[in-house]
Amino acid sequence: MPAGGPAGTLSGVHSAITVTPAQLPGLLLHVAVVRPVFLWGAPGIGKSSLVRDFADSLGLECVTLVGTQLAAEDLIGVPELHNGRSRFAPPESIARDEPYCLFLDELNASGPDVQKAFYSLILDRRIGAYELPEGSIVIGAGNRASDNALARPMASALVNRMIHVHLRASWNDWREWSAGAGIHRWITGYLTERPDHLWSVPPKVEETFSTPRSWHMLSDALLSFGDDVDEETLRLLAGGTLSPAHATAFCGYVKIVRHRYGLEAIVRGDVGWPAAPADRDLLYFLAEAFRARLVKNLPASKNHAPAAVRQFAHRAKAMLVELSEISLECGRLVISPDADGNPVLPAWFLVEVSRDLPRLVAARA
Repeated sequence: MPAGGPAGTLSGVHSAITVTPAQLPGLLLHVAVVRPVFLWGAPGIGKSSLVRDFADSLGLECVTLVGTQLAAEDLIGVPELHNGRSRFAPPESIARDEPYCLFLDELNASGPDVQKAFYSLILDRRIGAYELPEGSIVIGAGNRASDNALARPMASALVNRMIHVHLRASWNDWREWSAGAGIHRWITGYLTERPDHLWSVPPKVEETFSTPRSWHMLSDALLSFGDDVDEETLRLLAGGTLSPAHATAFCGYVKIVRHRYGLEAIVRGDVGWPAAPADRDLLYFLAEAFRARLVKNLPASKNHAPAAVRQFAHRAKAMLVELSEISLECGRLVISPDADGNPVLPAWFLVEVSRDLPRLVAARA
């Protein structure tokens, strides 16, 4: 673990081992009942709701304390006289007679004094003279500093006394959950096509970004407006909840759903790429879908490729010319490398594109 912050503190706990939302309850069932657990994860992937659901599955009430909204005295309580002596009386929300789940949300975003006040709850399961009832569980959660979220260093003694679990977003888990959660069909349809858009890395600037939570918020807004929501409002809602690129692509997908304008029709040659300026979001989505189709269908080697694949590759080159004539940016998007600069399309296809494109362009002139 990399050291950081003041002496004796750690700026974050990192691990290459992660669990999905579906795997988390089974892990907590064996771990959280014997030791305090700290759940790490990016903003918006559902840490809080997963903890509440887990507590409910055990028949325990979930008492949530949000570290960023507390002062140390909110935990320690206020002094009171008892048999001529003063003692601290913990707040009623903590001092309970029946076992419960104590959820310390945004624990690593709280100030040092609040973190110190949490020590006795986490390490000794007590505040002053009050001790958590037998059968109670303690779970903390927080965002990672690497996700540009508010996170303060935690004392190494505190880090070392909790079991740390790292949560990652999972499209398969979210899809199963969405089936019973009433998520708008446009969103489930879009994410079925682009599951990689379920979550995006939080930006370094103040900008919306895609998370399971933001897709859920967009779904609620769409269900409120209804399917006849106008395009301007749709762009406003998507732009206010999703990453800019995802918002543009989603609006394009909705146009496809509404007008039955799909990539398959362009591949067949029944229609051309949408060229109207008002359809630029649709063009962008279709270009991304075209790129995904090429990545999926083109083999790494052309040798022994079926005739249908060769025919598709030939048609794809012509489609690329047509697309680039409308938008050079979208044309480049199709053949661009990944974020690390590595090509995503097979080398043989890229060679044929660079060789044949001038001829194809001349033939269309």
